[in-house]
Amino acid sequence: MTDYTPTDLAAQLKSGLLSFPVTHFTDDLEVDEGGYRKHVAWLSEHPVAGLFAAGGTGEVFSLTFEETDRVVRAAVSEVNGAVPVLAPASGSTHNAIAQAKAAEAAGADGLLLMPPYLTEASQAGLVEHVSRVCEATGLGVVVYSRANAVFHDVSVAQMTERNPTLIGFKDGVGSIEQMTRTYARVGDRLIYVGGLPTAETFALPLLQLGVSTYSSALFNFAPAWAIEFYDAVRAQDRDEVYRRLNDFVLPYLDIRDRTPGYAVSIVKGGLKAIGRSAGPVRPPLTDLREDEVAELGELIARIS
Repeated sequence: MTDYTPTDLAAQLKSGLLSFPVTHFTDDLEVDEGGYRKHVAWLSEHPVAGLFAAGGTGEVFSLTFEETDRVVRAAVSEVNGAVPVLAPASGSTHNAIAQAKAAEAAGADGLLLMPPYLTEASQAGLVEHVSRVCEATGLGVVVYSRANAVFHDVSVAQMTERNPTLIGFKDGVGSIEQMTRTYARVGDRLIYVGGLPTAETFALPLLQLGVSTYSSALFNFAPAWAIEFYDAVRAQDRDEVYRRLNDFVLPYLDIRDRTPGYAVSIVKGGLKAIGRSAGPVRPPLTDLREDEVAELGELIARIS
């Protein structure tokens, strides 16, 4: 059972950087729980405000229900209360509810509610989807606005009024107008999490819109650097932020943008480059080429 009420969880999450660890696979694409546990233990040596198990960077879209539960339980066990663990709720409404209940039973402290799979939906349907998941457990819920589940400000206001356990809004769209409208309408009732791929790129401007933290994939292979970058953002040290963007993030994006799906693959490429391999990505994603891993390794060496 979690020690965090939804209110406590919200306060904790907005206090620091958020960790989104990859999910480790063996060469034959089975979950490598031992490797995952070692990775989580290593990441836990660095100060973060929350750990999101089996999130987008953790390839939740490629995991079975049983695998997701296994990954969440491994994270809860390995962290052992040092930092809150949030589990995914994904797919259809029924599947998301089942995952939410399983996460609560596994001892997770909160939920990241992913967009429903494949189908488009009305705003009213999305509000109902979120509400049914929120009603299924007592855990605090962060909803992810992205892809086929982009929430308008009026819908966000309706969801927050209807669901007291809805604590956060993760933005995967990057629309300044929509974020302004949402914050103007909802204010500090929610916490706001940057959720665009390689969120460091957008962290400084989004801070002005109330987005106080973000999901860092780079933290997987450069944890100390990622925390230093976050601290520079929170201090609004523009010179330091842009120096780090030029030194590493922008060249990193050049590799990431070569192939669809590399936003996840490049993170495992980074771990491979530093000698902490997490194994391959699962199809339909593809791994970085060896020359790209070497190129990435040279970039990482510059910031190590």
